[in-house]
Amino acid sequence: MRSHRKTTPKVKNGKVQKKNRHELTPNYWNTRQDELQLDIEKPSKGFKHFLKKRDILKFLQILPNWEELNIELDTILLAEGGGPDGWYSDGVIAICAWEKSKTLSVHKSYYLAHKALFERLNVVCEVKANAVVCHFTENQIIAYQLLHILLHELGHHHDRISTKDKVDNAPRGEDYAESYAYKYEEIIWNRFFEVFEMT
Repeated sequence: MRSHRKTTPKVKNGKVQKKNRHELTPNYWNTRQDELQLDIEKPSKGFKHFLKKRDILKFLQILPNWEELNIELDTILLAEGGGPDGWYSDGVIAICAWEKSKTLSVHKSYYLAHKALFERLNVVCEVKANAVVCHFTENQIIAYQLLHILLHELGHHHDRISTKDKVDNAPRGEDYAESYAYKYEEIIWNRFFEVFEMT
């Protein structure tokens, strides 16, 4: 049995025109946002979001330079995990999900670069032949992701917005972002532990 169309697509120059719109839906990947968005992806298998949106909001309130940073910062995304600790791309910051086991196995060079912070957070670390296994508590994960990973990615954002052409995501690179993270970690350290529990 033949079915009949309820509507007929338009024909222009002998070609049937598509009926539906095929424009990109505006979102934080393709459109500047009027205010910061917080988004969350489903964690990869074996990973979990210990960090919550409410933690990010509390943290942003204690940053002394938030008004300066909140320029062209479209989204902070709790990303799926299984890759880097976090990343930055043109106004989008991602903080990646953590392994459910709460451990972090890292190369010795990574451990040495972050050893002072791990010690300040009282993270138990086992030095092995080629790697270091760090055993975090849930509160230590949250503190590390905010005080280092988020501050590091905010450093990349600050790098971009404070560069004249604002085109390159991170013109001054990893060293700039890492220095930025350590600088602001020191500035807000005491205030952080007034706001966040570490029991």
